[in-house]
Amino acid sequence: MAEEISAPDGRTIRYFDTAPPDPSGTLIWHHGTPQTGSVIAPLAAAAAAHGLRVISCARPGYPGSTRRPGRTIVDAARDALLVADALGIERFASMGASGGGPHALACAAIAPERVSGVVTFASLAPYDGDESWFTGMADESALRAAITGPDARERHAETADFDPASFTGRDWAALSTSWAALGADAQAGAADGPAGEIDDDLAYVAPWGFGPEDVAVPALVVHGGADRVVPADHADRLLARIPHAELWLRPSEGHVSVLTGLGVALEWLAAV
Repeated sequence: MAEEISAPDGRTIRYFDTAPPDPSGTLIWHHGTPQTGSVIAPLAAAAAAHGLRVISCARPGYPGSTRRPGRTIVDAARDALLVADALGIERFASMGASGGGPHALACAAIAPERVSGVVTFASLAPYDGDESWFTGMADESALRAAITGPDARERHAETADFDPASFTGRDWAALSTSWAALGADAQAGAADGPAGEIDDDLAYVAPWGFGPEDVAVPALVVHGGADRVVPADHADRLLARIPHAELWLRPSEGHVSVLTGLGVALEWLAAV
């Protein structure tokens, strides 16, 4: 069920909370682009199997959360910390997929005393102006527009269509079976318009407000070797900068199918 809190600046932050009885720990999940922030069924089931409570926030501009133009990765991560504060949660693990990866890392960077460990799936690395950052992306047009600025990214949203070639056969298979809820939630995340997605893309290519080297807690970087949305080179870039990071490269997996390793990643979090 969706709940809401008010940020100090008056914005509404929508969040979702599985709140099982007597959880063994709490996981803050950072959603991809676009999504609603809902704790979708495969995530809820995997977390429940490990006794975990899951909290997830809709980033500004997504349904139920007030837009915040110009937000950075750290800005959105601080919203998650506000929700944790409101719920009295002092200690938690941080996990994010795709565009949620940078936000999961941000929580770990700015609140190391509260984050026990962090996991990313198919995460972007910071944009450094190097053209090779785009190498291997099936469709980099939205991110290139974001580099030009908000107006260009807004114009891109007026005509953009998803390129099916961005997903591999394994991705489509996952979306038609165990991760079908992800596709449905992505559509719901865009139902109120592209504001959240636009602001996400602008934040990905701007300074994040922290560096991967600021992540001092144990980190697991999970990536599909066949990813066409965020190529595996981004995992190497993160691994080179995060001090205590491990890489789990899944050579045959794509951007969505890499999430089939969620259970193993949760076991890794339990171990650290």
